[in-house]
Amino acid sequence: MGGTNPFLPQSKTKLPTQPYTVTFVPPEGPGRSIEVDPSQLPYSRDGLKGSLLEIALGHGIEIDHACGGVCACSTCHVVVKSGLESCPEPTDAELDQLDNAPGLTPRSRLACQCVPDGTTPVLVLIPGWNRNYAKEAPH
Repeated sequence: MGGTNPFLPQSKTKLPTQPYTVTFVPPEGPGRSIEVDPSQLPYSRDGLKGSLLEIALGHGIEIDHACGGVCACSTCHVVVKSGLESCPEPTDAELDQLDNAPGLTPRSRLACQCVPDGTTPVLVLIPGWNRNYAKEAPH
């Protein structure tokens, strides 16, 4: 899918220029830190290039994403506990989708649209309640 929706304005993102760390903490286990190398982006095919979803999937960390990472659902809802200042403000389309997410917080983002700029480490909580129970196996 590539993270773009032809029916929505493109998000203004700034890709990182230096390596940085993203730590993903799933509900059922310990966190896992990923050293993001900007020269290796994209790591996967879902979500915006450099997005939290794209980084997670490219490193074998599963985040549900029913729409394929094109900002058309809220199943990739995550909570950015620290490092949110390195991410651009959410677009209106992202905020519209987040309205459908359970457990919304002021630090909630869609993993498919949130692209850190690499200026600070990022800590991401993957909520346990966002599960798409009708989905394909990871591939």
